[in-house]
Amino acid sequence: MDLNFASDNIEGASAPVLDAVLRANAGPAPAYGADPWTARVESRFAAMFEREVAVFPVATGTVANALSIAASVSPWGSCLCHFESHVIDDECGAPEFYAHGAKLIGLPGTGCKLVAAEVAAAHDALPKAVKQMPPQALSIAQATESGLVYSVSEIAALGEVCRSRQLAFHMDGARFANALVRLGCTPAEMTWKAGIDILSFGATKNGCLAAEAVIVFDPALAASIAYRRKRAGHTFSKARFIAAQLEAYLDGDHWLANARHANAMAERLARGLLALPGVRAAWPAETNSLFAIMPEGLDRALRNAGALYHPWSARALAPEETVNPGEVLVRLVTSFATSEAKVDSLLAAARSAGGAS
Repeated sequence: MDLNFASDNIEGASAPVLDAVLRANAGPAPAYGADPWTARVESRFAAMFEREVAVFPVATGTVANALSIAASVSPWGSCLCHFESHVIDDECGAPEFYAHGAKLIGLPGTGCKLVAAEVAAAHDALPKAVKQMPPQALSIAQATESGLVYSVSEIAALGEVCRSRQLAFHMDGARFANALVRLGCTPAEMTWKAGIDILSFGATKNGCLAAEAVIVFDPALAASIAYRRKRAGHTFSKARFIAAQLEAYLDGDHWLANARHANAMAERLARGLLALPGVRAAWPAETNSLFAIMPEGLDRALRNAGALYHPWSARALAPEETVNPGEVLVRLVTSFATSEAKVDSLLAAARSAGGAS
């Protein structure tokens, strides 16, 4: 019985993506991004975002974030972000490394979301003397590390803070598709029209083998990324294999269908699990992750049944919420490949435990 809800990274690639890689493998093609797959993907992104954009395909989200921040912040500058954001908490200092010593400054926020007024206040309170590292960028994750989604108006409010303070505005879109289908808006509305300057466009979590892209809306930020990507060792000789993944991912709105399915499976999981006694949501399940506070007994019973998922930090809980003695906070993640049967199997195991306390 498959009860693995540890991450959306555990799944393989979708069939259309795998088929596209095999097709790209037939015969020779120009190297280093001069291939037709890369050219078509660049055109596709421009159409999708309703404007000309600079596109830099890469293989990992870490390097997409690191190159984005490095292009936005000087070595003596700093980037504001949530204190539990992936860029500050889960990338082994890669953004600082690629930015040659720039600093990330973590800010608080419920559900790992930043609020415009609080970001403005935090920015304005920072020392601006030459002895300190001046803030030069803001980075947000869409969706957040707690599975929440910034509305278009919330992004626009943060964008206005950035414009008024000359900050570059970066979006970590590791789960960009899941957030987009939740909002029901266009990619343009969720990014540059709301003030985003540079985007880490994620695809690996939603059906690709290893494919992400830095999408740049501000031409001034794009100028150095080709050099930074090469220097970082992420300019692939056989770049067509990354581009082929992205092309198949976007073709026929495959990426959106995958995200809708993953979100729907999380909703199904949430309906069943939160109906059990003693189980409540730490934050609303807005994308493909459920963060549940549950009795320790239920957690033990699920793990004894073979369920896999991660314990989670409670630091971004709302002030009125706590994880009480005898409770645990956990994260369960669904994906494009999660079946209803898999969700129902976990729910059956939970019901068999009777919401054990």
